[in-house]
Amino acid sequence: MDFRKLKLYQTPIIFIFSCSAFYAAFAYDLERADFFKLIGLYLAVFFLSFKLIQMQKNNFWLLAGAALLFRLIFLFALPNLSQDFFRFIWDGRLITTGWNPYRYIPNELIEMNNFSLSQAVELIKGMGSLSAGHYSNYPPLNQFLFAISGYLSTSSILGSVIIFRLMIILADLGTLIFGRKLLRSLGLPEYRIFWYILNPFIIIEMTGNLHFESVMVFFLVLSLYLLQTRKWMISALVFGLSVSIKLLPLMLLPLFFNYFSTDKRSLNFSKLITYYLLVIATLAISFVPFYSEEIFSNFMASIGLWFGKFEFNASIYYLVRWVGFQVKGYNIIETAGKVLPAISLLIILGLSFFRNNATSRQLIENMLFAVTAYLLLSTTVHPWYLAIPLMLSLFTEFKYMLAWTLVVILSYFAYSNPEFQENPWLLALEYLVVLYYLGRDLFQRSKPQVAY
Repeated sequence: MDFRKLKLYQTPIIFIFSCSAFYAAFAYDLERADFFKLIGLYLAVFFLSFKLIQMQKNNFWLLAGAALLFRLIFLFALPNLSQDFFRFIWDGRLITTGWNPYRYIPNELIEMNNFSLSQAVELIKGMGSLSAGHYSNYPPLNQFLFAISGYLSTSSILGSVIIFRLMIILADLGTLIFGRKLLRSLGLPEYRIFWYILNPFIIIEMTGNLHFESVMVFFLVLSLYLLQTRKWMISALVFGLSVSIKLLPLMLLPLFFNYFSTDKRSLNFSKLITYYLLVIATLAISFVPFYSEEIFSNFMASIGLWFGKFEFNASIYYLVRWVGFQVKGYNIIETAGKVLPAISLLIILGLSFFRNNATSRQLIENMLFAVTAYLLLSTTVHPWYLAIPLMLSLFTEFKYMLAWTLVVILSYFAYSNPEFQENPWLLALEYLVVLYYLGRDLFQRSKPQVAY
């Protein structure tokens, strides 16, 4: 027997077994308030996953199998770091019983005499007063996925969770396939896709906590792959589907301005306008089944809350807010919530008109910068928002998103106390790490690149 081969075979198995044990503890033996256990488990599984990818980066099927295994561990667990899934179930069952989730607020709907919904009280309690007091803000294709669960699981919360989880796992498998194809097409190392697929942040926040950014990322990656292979009309339709899951990719549309070019000096405006129209038409058509006179105002009112009322895990905004307290003596979120998005828009327009987006790699890099600027200027940065910039970073030479997905777990400290108070020192540590690695990436950009 060749003991050297046996040792090489056993090592990744030990790493996979250890990760599986930590993920099982995450899924079935963790409360969100237990911050130190949360941090310990996360750091351990992050380190093990990082080493596993480093050691086995050329063993595609082993890493792909591990990624699927880690996700299946969560299959029968209720999410323990987020309560959003209760609203997903509510909206899905609402649609299957003929109610429009964009027209009715849960707290008001449950008081109606003619209203009946399986486990309504339990769902209202689970989603919390904030969600129960506002219209749904999830775009139409996301609602369609909720409705599938509502149709297949009419009276079981766990049953609905399992259906959601299978959808997200399938989306991640799609991202694995087309992300790998896109990396290959761009001449980049294929194993980079595992910095997303095997990233504990993705596994825990998407499969574990049921955030549908995973589906949005799948459609975005597929759209970029189709664009790279010159199937630009289908790319536009798929891009529209991505927006219909989560609105965030909509901010990336200006970056296509000089992508469609007939040569280095002129743009093909017909292609550009057609691309934009196909994206917008896809999004608009997805809203048709939910159309009512109130839909636009209700939907935008819910979206507007994120800019003018909510604040969590912010960076630049918290500095602006502190200055506001010193100068004005009160929280200036309503003003900052309007000014900071405007600055984000100006940055995106600058990236669109003053930087080269003629190739797919240049386009993706500027997409990464655009989303990063948006997040750094946002009033609310939930951990799962990092999914899209993490994926985009794989197609560039920038590595700072890997560091951000490690330190973003510090934001969960807010849930370790009854007042949900954030720790400014932990937030400072998080963003200092992010800015350090971002600065280092920018500084080293002119030097010879090393694959990661």
